[in-house]
Amino acid sequence: MATVHLRIGDLVWGKLGRYPPWPGKIVSPPKDLKKPRGKKCHFVKFFGTEDHAWIKVEQLKPYHAHKEEMIKINKGKRFQQAVDAVEDFLKKSKGKEQNFEGKGDSKGKKTPKKPLKILDEDDEDLSALRDPSEKDLTDSDPEPSTIERLGAVPGFKWESSPLKDDPHFHHFLLSQSEKPKNDKPAAFSGVLSHRAWHSPASSMEPISKRLKIIEEESASTSIQAADSTAINGSITPTDKRIGFLGLGLMGSGIVSNLLKMGHVVTVWNRTAEKCDLFIQEGARLGRTPAEVVSMCDITFSCVSDPKAARDLVMGPSGVLQGIRPGKCYVEMSTVDPQTITELSQVITSRGGRFLESPVAGSQQLSNDGMLVILAAGDRTVYEDCSSCFQAMGKTSFFLGEAGNAAKMMLILNMVQGSFMATIAEGLTLAQATGQSQQTFLDILCQGQMASTFVDQKCQNILQGNFKPDYYLKHIQKDLRLAISMGDMANHPTPMAAAANEVYKRAKALDQSDNDISAVYRAYIH
Repeated sequence: MATVHLRIGDLVWGKLGRYPPWPGKIVSPPKDLKKPRGKKCHFVKFFGTEDHAWIKVEQLKPYHAHKEEMIKINKGKRFQQAVDAVEDFLKKSKGKEQNFEGKGDSKGKKTPKKPLKILDEDDEDLSALRDPSEKDLTDSDPEPSTIERLGAVPGFKWESSPLKDDPHFHHFLLSQSEKPKNDKPAAFSGVLSHRAWHSPASSMEPISKRLKIIEEESASTSIQAADSTAINGSITPTDKRIGFLGLGLMGSGIVSNLLKMGHVVTVWNRTAEKCDLFIQEGARLGRTPAEVVSMCDITFSCVSDPKAARDLVMGPSGVLQGIRPGKCYVEMSTVDPQTITELSQVITSRGGRFLESPVAGSQQLSNDGMLVILAAGDRTVYEDCSSCFQAMGKTSFFLGEAGNAAKMMLILNMVQGSFMATIAEGLTLAQATGQSQQTFLDILCQGQMASTFVDQKCQNILQGNFKPDYYLKHIQKDLRLAISMGDMANHPTPMAAAANEVYKRAKALDQSDNDISAVYRAYIH
């Protein structure tokens, strides 16, 4: 079978990861949007969503040839709306062609009809299928210095990056500048600025210049991308040298995304072998935490607990020995407020600048660059880290003075840990009373508590899959720290205390290095 060549103007079905194919049209990308490095791809505008993506050619199929097949396997309302949008487009295009035909030239000749078709690369006349301003996509298009990362397309109902099974190729998604009727994007967390609404998509500014800072009544601040997709593909990486200490479940994904977005990163890990993969991806190697800090302008750390965080800073060849006036240190570990206060004091006493920025998420969200970053401390460091935070997360919040982010993070993890224990309790109670656990999950996922978190964790439990996405020992540590924080504030935390006991039992059953969902095993032993 001959290979079908697709060109600008072609209508196609675009497939992204495990999500269903979606109708779109191949168009020219904005001038300042670089083509992803690696496999050949086309820039596609999706019907019904007004979003765009770079799609690999092997994930594209001609629209007309596969229309019946796709309609049979996809029945959603948004999908049908997208197909209707394609048909409306075709009717309008046909009408324009017929009007143009009737005019002819001065000799009475008619312009030949240009039917929609799959065009070969040798075809030159594409005017019937594309805008006059559009250019051909060729293999000579400039290659990027970094790989664009995936955002979210509402038509596909993405709740996390759909390409977790394809880590070597990433899509850039760009929301159109056309303003939705409800004055806000339907499925995105990013906040659109006035400029982003009204400027053409082809004249995008670097995302680092299009941040929207939102001041809230609570005195917290959120920095989000000024596009509805919170896109990372157009990040202009900071020219500051970045250091990163700790390549665990969360740190590994963060560093990978920093490198993909073009940051210059020097890494260190207690187990040096973990650095090898990142050295191959372009990172530099630091022999000690002190050396990393001395070599870099901004150094991030992400370790397991308060003791590890203190040892990293104040231990032999630690961070403190490399701190000089102006050096920035960003603590990403989930620790207690007292540890943050102590670290802030010792860093600033040497003339350093300090920021805490624990992250809400999991290993998968870290890999996908979809973490939520909670920051507090030196506001200028927060602003200096903007391109880094965009690379690793979907949004970030500035919460004021150092210690506030630690408090908020512990509260969030306390709620998550307690909720997970309750879900596990429900599953085991269903089994004990003769009810189907799968039916319990199906009902749960149709109600108000439905979420990706509930579905994934419960499915993993039913499959006996406890591969860590967030270590059980770490959530138990967070519960313990949250309970202690409640004691200091003279505030009761009975639910967290009860959940903590269940996690302690799970740890006694050797579940520490499994996922938090392994708390289920505390109920069945």
